[in-house]
Amino acid sequence: MEFSELTEGHLKFRQEIREFVEKNITPLAMEIDRKSEFPSEIIKQMGQRGYLGIPYPKEYGGLGLDVLSYAIGVEEVSKVCASTGITMAAHCSLGAYPVYLVGTDSQKEKFLVPMVKGKVLGGFGLTETNAGSDAAATETTAKEVENNYLINGSKKFNTSGGVAGFFNITATHDKSKGVHGISAFIVERERPGFSVGKEEDKLGLRGSNTVELIFEDCLVPKENLLGNKYEGFKVFMKTLDGGRISIGAFALGIAQGALEASVKYVREHSLKSQLVQKMIADMSTEIEAARHLVYHAAYLEDHHGAFTKESAMAKLFASEVCLRAANFAIQIHGPEGLTKKYPVERFYRDGKLAEIGEGTSEIQRLVIARQILGRY
Repeated sequence: MEFSELTEGHLKFRQEIREFVEKNITPLAMEIDRKSEFPSEIIKQMGQRGYLGIPYPKEYGGLGLDVLSYAIGVEEVSKVCASTGITMAAHCSLGAYPVYLVGTDSQKEKFLVPMVKGKVLGGFGLTETNAGSDAAATETTAKEVENNYLINGSKKFNTSGGVAGFFNITATHDKSKGVHGISAFIVERERPGFSVGKEEDKLGLRGSNTVELIFEDCLVPKENLLGNKYEGFKVFMKTLDGGRISIGAFALGIAQGALEASVKYVREHSLKSQLVQKMIADMSTEIEAARHLVYHAAYLEDHHGAFTKESAMAKLFASEVCLRAANFAIQIHGPEGLTKKYPVERFYRDGKLAEIGEGTSEIQRLVIARQILGRY
């Protein structure tokens, strides 16, 4: 059953990007994972087709489509190659969106336009060794020095950090002020004092580039302050509201990939047991429910409604459905599901990130509860 608000335009776009994925990504997905190889050529092709700027206005070089179309795009890419899907999602939601949200006209011209056109990837730095779910514990510092800010510290687990050109990061002016002392900044890769640490060797998403960002007396001009001073936490929380929709779509895509692989295997091997049928039924039902949650959150963002609770619900449910679907897929494939012959073991490894990235499942539950109960 299709989501009720899908238009002919949405269906046409889904078919378009599905055909692109089948032609350009499907043949390479297993090799990307096996070689832990960043899909640079695929990302270049996606940029040329506008898929790295789906929800952004045409005036900035985007496709001018809505967030629902973007969610569909992330889902379709992630269904086949989650490493490419997470690269797309992090760039669009975390790299480009903060600049679109609060950037000045000159910042949008300098940073947003190249990102939306796919000329350069964007990155996002929030997590630190001692500051992940508790962003108020940020230890990276910003000190005013004449017409610049001097940034010192580091950010961990930055998606595409080794290949991105621009980074949105947070730093505190005064740690004693907690979230009220944090500002957001745009840091260009070539800034003096900026460097990239080692690439992480990960369980899954092996084609996604994940690194530490290091700032050692990194000189950032004052015009790179993103939004108002001391409002960096607010900017990043608004960014994560939308980012949770993209991670929900990412998880949804992996889950759908696991279901389709399982259906194909069942048919090819004539598996007719009631247990297998139950697993297929449960996977399909939960994925359909997750899709409605993700699409509904995207629809609310498109129509300027409050969507903090809905995006958290979508991300929470879709990520947990993703892991259950991948687990069922391996069970259906039996011992072969643990081998590289089939993609389901990759889906299982790739999907775990969805329960952790952009707010763990535990944090999503806190967000949802606070939206319902208020802070008391």
